[in-house]
Amino acid sequence: MSNPPRICSCGEKVPHGELCICQRTSARKRNARHDARRPSARERGYNHEWRKARTEYLTMHPYCAMPGCGKPASVVDHILAHRGDRNLFWSRTNWQPLCAPCHNSIKQRQERNQ
Repeated sequence: MSNPPRICSCGEKVPHGELCICQRTSARKRNARHDARRPSARERGYNHEWRKARTEYLTMHPYCAMPGCGKPASVVDHILAHRGDRNLFWSRTNWQPLCAPCHNSIKQRQERNQ
């Protein structure tokens, strides 16, 4: 038995677990405003030197560090957000290997709750 649809604040009927068009549009606009203010990846330190260090780190740590996952890692995550601190950015003790799904969901949720 599936869950019933819900009514969005705009009045549209939306299938359970999905976002309404107005919610998707609002999220897209919010993300665009955020991206416009955010420095580029290169400006944040993710350059050729980083890519080289990342590849080396993932070679030495090939699996996701998230408990219970064990998938191949594809992301070098900063355990503590560096927020522009170059020492924290380059400190390998602050790095952990994660698979993209864990980095993009579990880790983001953890950071929002801090």
